[in-house]
This record gives sequence, C-alpha cells and structure tokens, in this order.
Amino acid sequence: MNIAANVGPALAFEVADADSIAELRHQAEGCTRCDLFRNATQVVFGEGLVKSEIVLVGEQPGDQEDLTGRPFVGPAGRLLDRCLEEAGLDRQRCYVTNAVKHFKFTPRGKRRLHAKPNAGEIRRCAWWLGAELNILQPKLVVALGASALYALLGPNAKLTPERGHILHPTNRPPVLVTIHPSYLLRIRDEQEQHRQRREFVSDLHKAAAFRPA
Repeated sequence: MNIAANVGPALAFEVADADSIAELRHQAEGCTRCDLFRNATQVVFGEGLVKSEIVLVGEQPGDQEDLTGRPFVGPAGRLLDRCLEEAGLDRQRCYVTNAVKHFKFTPRGKRRLHAKPNAGEIRRCAWWLGAELNILQPKLVVALGASALYALLGPNAKLTPERGHILHPTNRPPVLVTIHPSYLLRIRDEQEQHRQRREFVSDLHKAAAFRPA
C-alpha cells in the first residue's frame, strides 16, 4: 500500500459546513474567496449522485463549462466520457468536480484562453472541494492532473512519479493519480497521443476495479 505522507488543503484545512451537496452548491454561488469570481460567468459546482463511490476531481471549468454551469461538458469532458466508457467506468457512478470552481482565463480577442490556477486560488477553493468530499464520503478520489493532486495531497505529491498509483492518506479516502484529459488534447504527436490515452484508460480502469481494503 502506498501511504501518502501529507494531505493537501482540501483534506487538511477548515472547509465549508453544509448538510448536503445542494446546500453547499447554494453557498458556493456567492463565493468571493478569491478574485476569479470577478470575470467568470458563474460558479461551476460538481455534479453526480450523492451516493457516488468515486469522485473525479479536475482542475477548473473551461469556457463551455463556465457558460453552461456544468463540469466537464467541453472537449476534455467529452474525451473523458469516451475514456471512462473504454475503461468500463460508468460516469453515472461518479461525482465529477474541480479543484477550482471559477473559470480562470486570459482574453485573446473574442476567445478566452485557459489560464492555470495558482496555488493560492487552489487553497482558497479547497474550502468547497473539501466540503464536497466530507459530504460524499467516497471510496476513491481520482486526481485528474497536477492542480487536483495539489488540492488533495499537497505540493510534495508529484504527478509523473505517482501516476497510476493509488495513494492512501491517513483517515482520508484513497487517491488515484492520473493526468487531466485536456493533456491528451494538447499532444501533437499521434503515436504519443495514442500511448498516453491507453495509459489514461488503464488508470481509469484501476478506478473501476478498485475495492477498499
């Protein structure tokens, strides 16, 4: 068993207090904990069954998510859906959310280009992610990418060496580490893209097959 030495802000700090995901979502709609709310269209909260055994945590909403108010509905979300299906993991079994709930972007003409949230923004938004996990009590959390991994297990957990591993923080849900599906969309080399996609599906299959000890 891989024991996680530390936990990140979502599992360590004080978090929001709510009795249900619906109540928590309502609280988050007025969030001003960091400056990202100023330019985003709306907060994009997690969604899925409250009895979900698996929670998928991404980085932040993208352009389409910001406009629709739903997580993982853009190109990366559609790719995630296809990879989940290949891995035998029904998205309906999962609760899907992000480490950061507002879209951070750089304007480029009429386009809004994704900008990576910084550590401070991730720490501030851990107030919501930690509360989601407290309410859901999942059997497994899947960290999709470095920002999610930081939120869950802190700065000492690194994506590349831990990818594909299930880490076990003390008295917290296990965390499976993998890439964010948007990474696959950025790979230009076709062979490398296929290889990385196979590994991603293999990681998701580990989540589908996971049974708590």
